[in-house]
Amino acid sequence: SKSLSDEENLKLFGKCNNPNGHGHNYKVVVTVRGEIDPVSGTVMNLTDLKEYMQEAIMEPLDHKNLDKDVPYFSEVVSTTENVAVFIWDSLQRLLPQGILYKVEVHETEQNVVVYKGEETIVK
Repeated sequence: SKSLSDEENLKLFGKCNNPNGHGHNYKVVVTVRGEIDPVSGTVMNLTDLKEYMQEAIMEPLDHKNLDKDVPYFSEVVSTTENVAVFIWDSLQRLLPQGILYKVEVHETEQNVVVYKGEETIVK
């Protein structure tokens, strides 16, 4: 965090505190909700959802240095919580209104952030 001293960053972020950055292989789970279409039997076309996820997640974030390559993170600390918010906001702009239910970002098997709009849950 640019707003913290080196000592404060080390205390708060531990081994993830590295001025040259470090990598993660995040796993993202997107959950949608809504009425099931009686003809298709789905809430939405999964091919469409995959395309939205490609545009909202993969194109801006995949194989990127979040702090240097993604403008959003030039002013926002690239924590897993903020990655979840970025993904939520990006998907909200693309998906039909009200269909996005939650975004889960798995940093590791043990570290998971669940974001439901204004509600964030850290597991």
